[in-house]
Amino acid sequence: MSGINSALSVVVAGGGTAGHIEPALAVADAVKALAPDTTVTALGTARGLETTLVPARGYTLELIPPVPLPRKPTMDLVKLPLRIRASVRKTREVLDAVDADVIVGFGGYVALPAYLAARGGVLRRRRTIPIVIHEANASAGIANKIGARLATRVLAAVPGSGVKNRGASDADIVGIPVRASIANFDRAGLRAQAREYFGLPLDGPVLLVFGGSQGAKSLNDAVSGAARELADAGISVLHAHGPKNTLDATQFSEAAPYVAVPYLSRMDLAYAAADAAICRSGAMTVAEVSSVGLPAVYVPLPHGNGEQELNAKPVVAAGGAVIVSDADLTPTFVADTVVPLLTDSPRLQAMSAAAAGVGHRTAATEIARIVLDTARKSNTEARNNTAVRNTNRGNR
Repeated sequence: MSGINSALSVVVAGGGTAGHIEPALAVADAVKALAPDTTVTALGTARGLETTLVPARGYTLELIPPVPLPRKPTMDLVKLPLRIRASVRKTREVLDAVDADVIVGFGGYVALPAYLAARGGVLRRRRTIPIVIHEANASAGIANKIGARLATRVLAAVPGSGVKNRGASDADIVGIPVRASIANFDRAGLRAQAREYFGLPLDGPVLLVFGGSQGAKSLNDAVSGAARELADAGISVLHAHGPKNTLDATQFSEAAPYVAVPYLSRMDLAYAAADAAICRSGAMTVAEVSSVGLPAVYVPLPHGNGEQELNAKPVVAAGGAVIVSDADLTPTFVADTVVPLLTDSPRLQAMSAAAAGVGHRTAATEIARIVLDTARKSNTEARNNTAVRNTNRGNR
């Protein structure tokens, strides 16, 4: 019988991309910090980044069939009901096996089956499990919009995301949860160590460039194309170009090197080494960059529903960042706009303070408290119901 144990069981559903997985793991870490005896299980799919990220953080990963939601009428839409049914059935088996007291959903391919399985969904049997939803993006995805109608609590990073609590009240705004190493980050204190780690000079401005886990050609071309102007201004560059991309970085100055790497495994040190960043504006990226107080030039993805630009707007409005379109990010832009920024210390300091003011360093802990309160209530109700049933059987 699910939910009759005194120890709590939390299931996080946020597979597929790092933007779904990292918030889920940040909340998982915060749950364990607040209630160490809690069991945390992550749902994921065999093709998502969670297959490496989740085990690396020490959590059990249970795989379920993914349910991508087609946005256009295709054969995938015809197959959707069967896919949902199969995924919900497998998810329900996992929930039963771990005695789940609460589901915490962050959107993505695994979220919708989790929401339906928790509430009975297409299977319509067994007890319901409360759902807590967190929407990280400025514009909610389909899974979370559906899940919000079933959820006990609905949380969001920013107002106006399109998800609401039942009764049409707005979602509770808590920000985006970031891992503890970022939430408790001392960028200035790690600066010397970080610069030594990457082979960067201890003095002088450093520009950090990254385009997500796979890199971004437009960012690579624009910044490397302005390498001479950056070096002439005394600006060093730490550039993660992506594991499948190549970047021939010409060294124009020994005093201001251009350090190009395929991937940054120590993002904390990359943030500490830098004075400003050029990057995409996915929700998780904006959250982390803001939390550490790093001024940024955000370059939203040129496709999709425009959510990346929306993600960056609050930081831009506060004065902690600027936005440039992908098409307008050129070597000339870097030379004419980014170089003057990196050489203007008072402006960088003001932007850093503004960015940090937008960040929500305590979001993971706030969400974890809500999750644990919901789980405790669910667990208590389940145990009380079991006791009533046992008493009724004894009276027959």
